Amino acid sequence: MPNSPKPAAVPGPPSVLRLRGRAFGPGDFAVMAVVNRTPDSFYDRGSTYAFSAAVDAASRLIADGADIVDIGGVKAGPGTDVDPAEEIRRVADVVAAVRERHPEVIISVDTWRSEVAKVVAEAGADLLNDTWGGVDPGLAEVAAAYGVGLVCAHAGRVEPRTRPHRIAYGDVVADVIAYTTALAERAVAAGVRRDAILIDPAHDFGKNTWHSLEVSRRLGEMTATGWPVLVAVSNKDFVGEALGGLPVEERHAGTLATLAVSALQGARVFRVHDAASARTALAVVRRLAAARS
Repeated sequence: MPNSPKPAAVPGPPSVLRLRGRAFGPGDFAVMAVVNRTPDSFYDRGSTYAFSAAVDAASRLIADGADIVDIGGVKAGPGTDVDPAEEIRRVADVVAAVRERHPEVIISVDTWRSEVAKVVAEAGADLLNDTWGGVDPGLAEVAAAYGVGLVCAHAGRVEPRTRPHRIAYGDVVADVIAYTTALAERAVAAGVRRDAILIDPAHDFGKNTWHSLEVSRRLGEMTATGWPVLVAVSNKDFVGEALGGLPVEERHAGTLATLAVSALQGARVFRVHDAASARTALAVVRRLAAARS
């Protein structure tokens, strides 16, 4: 595991995120829709595991308003081991097929492995979504070499696909900001374009429900750094637990509420399962923000 990055210097004014010729500035919202090519996803339980199902799901999500499609081949939580070769088998051909069918869409791949990142970048990916906080420093090198974007996340310095017991922080938000901004600056030093980097608090990754709620409540401190912020809260455990222990299939309303709170605090990219509902909720937030200004 890497050493904890030292806090980075505070960047300048809010940056513009640029991916595949598109620009998302302060006040813009980008919907990132999830396509799981896994047999054991907590949300869809394998419904998009088949190649054709995954590609068709991407097309539906794009039609529903997704700006970015995030393709993943490994379940985030504990489960059956998936080695790099199997992860590549699951995602590379889907990336290539989506790129051929939708030349304009931004394609992201959810991976922490540089060997996977290299293959998907060659297949047409525009963004590497590293939800595990830079455990493989080579990922930034791949992003730099292929000119693609990178998500720098805070996962509590834990091993991928683990759930730490009794994790604690002095100030979880301060830790999130210090870690993600340092990873972002490290990526810039490795050659990744500054305007292709996002930071992500990674709700529920290396965090308990209180930590994830605190990050959501104080997300404005993270967006104030100037780095574009990605939030991935869709149907997560902290949403269900905050509402009394609701199961995955009953977390939709809580997800939309959390998206709205995040958007009002300046989040830029929203990783969701339901692109259409997210697009509608964010349109309302945009109107509210315009009326307030």
